[in-house]
Amino acid sequence: MSEPAAILVVDDHRVFAEGLVSILSIQFPGFTFENVHRGEEAWSRLQDHQEFRMVITDISMPGMSGLDLATRIKSQRPGLGVLILSMHDEPAIVKAAMETEADGFVLKTASAAEIGHAVRDILDNRTHYSPEVMRLFLQGVRGEKQEALKEPLSTREIEVLRLIVEELPSEEIAQRLFISRRTVDTHRANILEKTGCRNLIALYKYAIRNGLA
Repeated sequence: MSEPAAILVVDDHRVFAEGLVSILSIQFPGFTFENVHRGEEAWSRLQDHQEFRMVITDISMPGMSGLDLATRIKSQRPGLGVLILSMHDEPAIVKAAMETEADGFVLKTASAAEIGHAVRDILDNRTHYSPEVMRLFLQGVRGEKQEALKEPLSTREIEVLRLIVEELPSEEIAQRLFISRRTVDTHRANILEKTGCRNLIALYKYAIRNGLA
């Protein structure tokens, strides 16, 4: 995992935020944690302090919502990890949250171990969406129409796509399909070009809508 750094927790429920920091401080000794309670305050801190490596944010807060904060962060500081941690389990809200391009989403009902696992994944430049969140996301996107592709995906590209949405790295995809890493990267680029998808969530939506996941 990456070297210890600062993590910003954004939640207007102060008791929850303080409890979360206490738990994560045990799981991530040496990391610095800071609490703020409004989206605007979080954004201001991020502008003034570049040492933050990750933001953990709720969705519903006075003023700037967690979704607005996540969208702004991924637009202007895409390298900064964002984990959404919320009680909201409505499919439409989950879908909207994932479309912010946040790096992860875990429900507040999750165990301390899972939250810690999500933080670790994101610090290691991976995504982490809990199984419950993915089921809700699937409910939110099923039935949506997908625009026809200018050029259909090949059989091999479909195979690669299915493994991409499983979040497998290119090296493992290459091993499973008995092809080179370079070939996998070529297929990945072609898939992104043909589907118009920019990230894993967009690819996941495309796969669901087309019965590929």
